[in-house]
Amino acid sequence: MKPVIFILGVSALPLARLLKAELGGEIHAPDCVSGGDIAYPKARAHLARLFNEGRSIVGLCASGILIRAIGPHLKDKRREPAVVAVAEDGSSAVPLLGGHHGANDLARRIATVCKGHAAITTASDLRLGVALDEPAAGYVLGNPEDMKSVTAAILAGATVRLETAPGLSPFPGLNTATATDESSFVTLKVSHTRSAGDGRTLVYHPKTLVLGIGCERGVPAKDVIAHVEAVLSSEGLAPQALAAISSIDVKADEAALHAAARHFDVPARFFTAEELRAESHRLKTPSALVEKEVGTPGVAEAAALAMVGKDGTLVVEKRKSARATCAVAQASAPLTDLPGQARGMLHVVGLGPGTPEWRAPAASAALSSSTDWVGYGLYLDLAADLRDGQIEHRFPLGGEEDRVRHAIALARQGKEVSLICSGDAGIYAMAALVYEIVDLEPSRIAVNVIPGISAFQAAAAKAGAMIGHDFCCISLSDLLTPWDVIERRLTAAAEGDFVIAFYNPRSLKRRDQIERAFAILARHRPASTPVIIASNLGRPEENVKIVPFAQFDPDDVDMLTLVMVGSSQSKSFARGDGTTYAYTPRGYARKREAAE
Repeated sequence: MKPVIFILGVSALPLARLLKAELGGEIHAPDCVSGGDIAYPKARAHLARLFNEGRSIVGLCASGILIRAIGPHLKDKRREPAVVAVAEDGSSAVPLLGGHHGANDLARRIATVCKGHAAITTASDLRLGVALDEPAAGYVLGNPEDMKSVTAAILAGATVRLETAPGLSPFPGLNTATATDESSFVTLKVSHTRSAGDGRTLVYHPKTLVLGIGCERGVPAKDVIAHVEAVLSSEGLAPQALAAISSIDVKADEAALHAAARHFDVPARFFTAEELRAESHRLKTPSALVEKEVGTPGVAEAAALAMVGKDGTLVVEKRKSARATCAVAQASAPLTDLPGQARGMLHVVGLGPGTPEWRAPAASAALSSSTDWVGYGLYLDLAADLRDGQIEHRFPLGGEEDRVRHAIALARQGKEVSLICSGDAGIYAMAALVYEIVDLEPSRIAVNVIPGISAFQAAAAKAGAMIGHDFCCISLSDLLTPWDVIERRLTAAAEGDFVIAFYNPRSLKRRDQIERAFAILARHRPASTPVIIASNLGRPEENVKIVPFAQFDPDDVDMLTLVMVGSSQSKSFARGDGTTYAYTPRGYARKREAAE
C-alpha cells in the first residue's frame, strides 16, 4: 500500500512532491490546498483514519501533531503501521511508530533523498544495524517477549553468535563471533523445532515446513486443526515454522482447510491431481483407493512434497484421524515464493458515493490487496488514490455480465480480484449477478461482498433525515424489468405511504419514466411533500436540493441523479442559514403527547 505523505499547508508541497516521486506515495493535503492527490477537511480525524486503516504515514509537520492525532488509537505495537515525522526542510526524519515495521527504513530513505538525518532510536538498529524483531523474509521470531532482555544484554556489551544450520540466517550479513565465556554472548538460534528462548537466546523459526492435508468433504474445522496440532506436537515441530498448507485443487473450497490456514496464519495452496501424481515416486504410503477416487495415489504427502520441491524431504509420513490425513515436508530453505495455486478471491466492492472519506476501511483493504481491478472506467477512477500496481480491466457502461464473467475468470486463476461498484455492491449493482453466475456455473472461488454507502443513504444524510421511517427503493430502468412490473410496485409503495428512493430515474434513452412515476404518486402525496434531487453525490460537483412535490422539474434529473420522494408524513423546513432540510418523523410526537 502506498505511503501517505501528509501535509498541512502549501509550503510543504515541494518536498511532498519530491518524496512522492521517490517513495511512490500519495499526497494528502487540506481541502483548501490544491496540488495534492487526496483532500481532507480535518487533519486530526484524517490522520486517525489513515492510522486505523494501517496506512504508513510520512507527516511533513511537527511530530507533536502526529502524536496527538494518533496517540488515542495506539493498541498493539506489533501491528501498528509506520509513522515518520519529517521536518519541512527535510533536515530530519524521525520514526515515531513502527520502527520495526518499516519506519526506520523509510526514515533512512527519506534522509538519503533529502540529504538529511534519520533519527533512529531503536537499540538493536543502533548497535547491530538490524532490527532483531524484524528478521529476513521467511523467518519469524519465536517469542517476542525475549527481546527486551536480549537487547539489554547487547547494549551491555554482549557478543552475538548465530546457532543454525548452514545456509540459514535470519539476518544475512550480520557480523557474529565465537565466544568462550558463556556470560559474554547472546545467541540467535534458528530452528524448525519447538525451542524455548531465555534471557540470552532468541529463537527464530525458518518457514521451511509445509502441511499436506487430505480430508472428507464437510469435515469440521476443529477436527482438522486438532489433528494437525497433535501431529506437530508429537514430532516437536514448531507451528511458527509452517510456510503453508497444501492440498488437491478439488478441496480449494473446503472450509476446514481455510480455517486451519487461518489458525496457523499461513496461506493455503492447491495442486491438480496430475501435479500431485508427479510426486508418486516419493510417497511413503501410496493408496490405490485414493488414486481411484481422485486421480493420484496420495494427497497429504504428495501435496506437501509438491510444495517443497525436489530438494525437499518428507519429515512426517501421512497420519490419519477419523476424517482427515496430514503429512509434513521440509524445504531446504525458507519458502517465500510459494508454488501451487491459491483459492481465487473475488471481492465485490462498494465504493460508496465516491469520496474516500465515505469508503469503508474493508473496501480500501480489499482494493489494496487485490492484484486486479475490474469495473466501469469511472468507478476505477474513483478508487485511483489506492492504485498501486494493480492491473486494471476497464469496461464501458453496460455489459455488466461481461464484467462479472471476466472477474470470475481472473479469480479462477487463483488471483485476488476486486469487482468495483459505486454505492453499495448489493443494491442495483454487481453482487446479485456474481452470485447468479456462480449459481449457474459453480466454481471454487471465494466471494466477498463489501458493503458501501448507497446513494439513497447519502442523499438522505445530505438533505436531513428523510428515511427516518419506512422506505423503499425502486429502479425506474425497464431494461431488465418490464414497466408494468415497475408500475405495480410504484402503486403499492405509493399506497403504502413509503418514502421512495428512485434509482435510474432517467438516462439518454429513457426520458419519461420519472414523469410517469410522479403521475402515479400525485394521487397519494400532498403537493407540499418534500422531494430530494441529489446529483453526483460525494464528488466535487455534488448538488443536493429539496423542492415541494408540486414544483418538481424532471429536467433537473440525469443519469447521475437520485430522486427521493417523501411519505405523506415527511416534512421540510429552512434553518437560520437558509438551507432547507427534510425529515420523516418516526412517531415520537405521539409519545410526547401521551406523556403530557
